[in-house]
Amino acid sequence: MLTGRRAAGAGSRGRVVTQRPARVAMLSVHTSPLHQPGTGDAGGMNVYIVELSKRLAELGVEVEVFTRATASGLPPTVELAPGVLVRHVTAGPYEGLFKEDLPAQFCAFTHGVLRAEAANRPGYYDLVHSHYWLSGQVGWLAAERWGVPLVHTMHTMAKVKNAALAVGDTPEPLARVVGETQVVEAADRLIANTVEEADDLALHYGARPDQLSVVHPGVNLDVFRPGGHGDRDAVRARLGLPLDATVLLFAGRIQPLKAPDVLLRAVADLLRQVPALRERLVVPIVGGPSGSGLARPESLHKLAAQLGISDVVRFHPPVGQAQLADWYRAATALVMPSYSESFGLVALEAQACGTPVVAAAVGGLPVAVRDGETGFLVDGHDTGDWARTLRRFVDAPELGARMGAAAARHADGFGWANAAAGTAEVYARAMSTRATRQ
Repeated sequence: MLTGRRAAGAGSRGRVVTQRPARVAMLSVHTSPLHQPGTGDAGGMNVYIVELSKRLAELGVEVEVFTRATASGLPPTVELAPGVLVRHVTAGPYEGLFKEDLPAQFCAFTHGVLRAEAANRPGYYDLVHSHYWLSGQVGWLAAERWGVPLVHTMHTMAKVKNAALAVGDTPEPLARVVGETQVVEAADRLIANTVEEADDLALHYGARPDQLSVVHPGVNLDVFRPGGHGDRDAVRARLGLPLDATVLLFAGRIQPLKAPDVLLRAVADLLRQVPALRERLVVPIVGGPSGSGLARPESLHKLAAQLGISDVVRFHPPVGQAQLADWYRAATALVMPSYSESFGLVALEAQACGTPVVAAAVGGLPVAVRDGETGFLVDGHDTGDWARTLRRFVDAPELGARMGAAAARHADGFGWANAAAGTAEVYARAMSTRATRQ
């Protein structure tokens, strides 16, 4: 049987034989899969890399994730799961570097990646899969040095984000736009979360049709699942929430891009319309400051006070997946007013727990959420529109249960096993195409 890099080659009758790579170098320069999602730079991409790597390993594809060491006491390698190894690369000072500072460390990080391969037999890695443009820059050099395919996943794109900036947010710099363009030109394959993202790659960055593959992300259906009969009451009791409350949940990084302020303004509007709701409304904000939100970590607390809704808003730090699933199950609805989302994994997680989602009609959210069936999609960020949509759950309490059941059925089709199988197929095609060219 053909193995490793030679798994893609010419068959006895000229047919191209394809096989999954034996080992993949997964690059995540600016954030580690070991970090807690929901704060700093850790978010959906961290979850994506962890879950995808585990499922690829179950398919027989070993994964080694390279990430920057952010503390001196970290071990050089950590086994995340059987077949999944995290390698900590020393590149610059351990602390005090922001994501925007990391391009100056590309050389050091690339050196660390190349050294890891050089310590093994030639052809140790069959393919490079980079995540986010910073990793794509390193992946471009490593893949070229090793003579293997480069598969890249953008997760977010500067041009798309800049076209939908939140008020007061900082535009992505030209250096990122240039860097993303270079990665697109260098990649053998680009994995997009949705057809819309693939279209954006073609429109804004000139990606070729033969480069593009669409693979929907997944959700961990073992962790995120509906509760049993009466489970919501038990979960609310554990979390200290009133059993009869309307719970409008925000879960994620607190930054202008995610627009938690839109939720707070809509809640203030809703309370003006239905003053009696104040006695049974809870708005949990589960997450920590991130990105440009780090410059004003207390801004959301101050906004809640200015709007006169501090009594209904509860701030909680990021939590692990098991407790996050509890928050989803406790909620009447998850609210995602984001200005941009490549997909929105939290929307899938909430729906898998049987909770409907109210989301902005942006990016991949129209794929993750079925409008009018598993939740509602809102065009734009007008406070009145969001308040009217949220009020539907107040005026019709049975709506949440009906949509929640549909949401769980919808999310059931997005298991990570499907995403891993689709990604492995992209790998095989990339290897086959390169072997044919060679």
